Amino acid sequence: MFVDSVDLQLSAGKGGDGVISWRREKYIPKGGPAGGDGGNGGSVYLETDPQVHSLEYYRNRRILKAENGRPGGANNCKGRTGQDLHLKIPLGTLAKNKATGEILFDFTEPGQTWKICSGGRGGKGNSQFKTSTRQAPFICTPGTLGEETEIELELKLIADVGFVGMPNAGKSTLISELAHIEVKIAPYPFTTLRPNLGIVEFDDYSRILIADIPGLIENAHENKGLGFSFLKHVERTSTLVYLIEMAPWQNRDPFEEFLMLRRELEAYNPSMLEKPFLVALNKIDQEGAQELTDSFRSRYPYDPSTLFEISALEKIGLSPFLRAVRRLAQQKEIRFAPATSF
Repeated sequence: MFVDSVDLQLSAGKGGDGVISWRREKYIPKGGPAGGDGGNGGSVYLETDPQVHSLEYYRNRRILKAENGRPGGANNCKGRTGQDLHLKIPLGTLAKNKATGEILFDFTEPGQTWKICSGGRGGKGNSQFKTSTRQAPFICTPGTLGEETEIELELKLIADVGFVGMPNAGKSTLISELAHIEVKIAPYPFTTLRPNLGIVEFDDYSRILIADIPGLIENAHENKGLGFSFLKHVERTSTLVYLIEMAPWQNRDPFEEFLMLRRELEAYNPSMLEKPFLVALNKIDQEGAQELTDSFRSRYPYDPSTLFEISALEKIGLSPFLRAVRRLAQQKEIRFAPATSF
C-alpha cells in the first residue's frame, strides 16, 4: 500500500541512572566510592533512503522510541549508551510539527540525516562526588529523560516524470508497459487511488523514475476529488506528461480536458506550468479516435514535437514517446514553449 502521510509520536531514550557503589578489595580497607555513571539514552534520527518510496512502514507503527541508556555499574563501570533509532524515509518527505503544521525539515537529498529527538544524559555515580572533604559520598543522580515530540510526515514524490491526466486516461496501463510493473487495470472507468512508481532502465543502465499520479478532476485545486492528495505529488515532479484519452465517448473534447489540467495545476501552484512537458494522446487505436486527434493537433499551441500519438494497450508509438521522455527527463537545461493562458 502506498502511504504518503503519517502521524508519529517519537521519544528518545532515557539516560541510565548513576549508582552508589564502593571499592571492596582485600588489603584495601578504605576503597572509597566506585559507582559508575549511567549511559546516555539513544537519539531519534530521520534519514532519507532512495530505496524507500513510501511511508508504508509507519502505517501501523505510530509510537517509536529509542533505547534507554543502561545504569552504571560497580568499579566505576559506565552504563551502556542506548541504541539510536534511525527512521528511513523517502526523498521528498516533509517533517511537520503536528500541533502547528510548521515545517521542521524538508528532505530532498539522498542520505540526509536530521536528529529530531536527543537522548537523555546519563546520571552520575557516587565516585563523581568525591572531594577532599567528602571521601565517602552517598550520592548519585538519575538519568534525564529523552526528548519527545509528535510530528507529521508528509511525502511529496520526487520523480523524474509524472503522468497527469483525467481518470481512466490510461496512466496505469502506460506505466505498466514502460516500467513492467503490475498495477490495477480494468475495462471499466475507475481512478487510481494512490500513486504508482516505476523505474525505466535503458541499455546504458541509466534510469528514470516515473510516477502514475491519481486522476485529476476539475476544481482539484479546491481539494475536490483526490485534490491535494494528487497535486502535492505533481509539485516536485521535474517533468510532466499530460496523458489525454482519445476515445470518443459522451461528446468529450480532449483539448478542453488538456486546458483544464493546465488550469488546475496553475491554480494550485503557478510554477508548475514552468515544468517541461510532453503530451501523449492515448487510445488512438479506438474507432473514431483519429478525428479527435486531428482536432487536437490543429488547436495545440505548443511545439508539435512535444505531441505524441500512442496506444498503451496495443503498444503503438511507445518507442519514440519513451525516447522523448528520456531526453526531457535527463536534460539539465530544457527549453520549451512558454506557457499560454486560456
